[in-house]
Amino acid sequence: MNPPPVIPFDWHRILWADDTTWPFLLEIAARCGVMYLLILGALRVMGRRGVRQLSIFELSIILGLGSAAGDAMLYDDTPLLPTLVVFGMVTGLYVLFNRLTEHFPRFSDWLEGQPVLLLEEGVIYQPGFSSQNITLKELFGELRQQQVEHLGQVRRAYIESDGETSIYFFTDDDVRPGLPIWPERLREARPTATQAGPHACASCGHVRELAQAAAARCPACQNDTWLPVSTARRVG
Repeated sequence: MNPPPVIPFDWHRILWADDTTWPFLLEIAARCGVMYLLILGALRVMGRRGVRQLSIFELSIILGLGSAAGDAMLYDDTPLLPTLVVFGMVTGLYVLFNRLTEHFPRFSDWLEGQPVLLLEEGVIYQPGFSSQNITLKELFGELRQQQVEHLGQVRRAYIESDGETSIYFFTDDDVRPGLPIWPERLREARPTATQAGPHACASCGHVRELAQAAAARCPACQNDTWLPVSTARRVG
């Protein structure tokens, strides 16, 4: 026997299942209260750092807790006692792994990753950059948020294990010619030099002298589009 057809926008079906009762709605409210307190307790164990910025490991913990909490909040056939065991185990694993990462640096590097060099001396460090799932657009956006106008202002930049970008700047006296990273300027990159002088590769920031209307291929990344360099000092 075929099931009856589903009637679109049947508000009784959408809002109220046939086996739903008012006492069960009250039970759901009570379950939500219990699980909310458990979630707060787990986050309290993780501490401020875990709430502020999640590592891959911490994110997996949150997803696991969220799945267990959501099922226990909503479904009548999910008892609370097994959920309490899940919360206890997941929280215990978090504490255990934290202790292991404190005493075994290699385990920490495997679990959360190591900082990776992205920029060195105003030029994108190709081995580090190519190993990360990050685009030039994302990298330049991170730099612009730190008031970086061109790559020549940046001495070194790292992507940390939590995904944040750490940037170290040249002093104003040491700023070197570099690739401008304003979006309007990047759209002006051309395969030939618009004027004679130092130009920066639009893909990695490598700087070289080009004659007017000259075409060249970057020796560092094999890109063939260039921009006149910027020498502006950084203003915070």
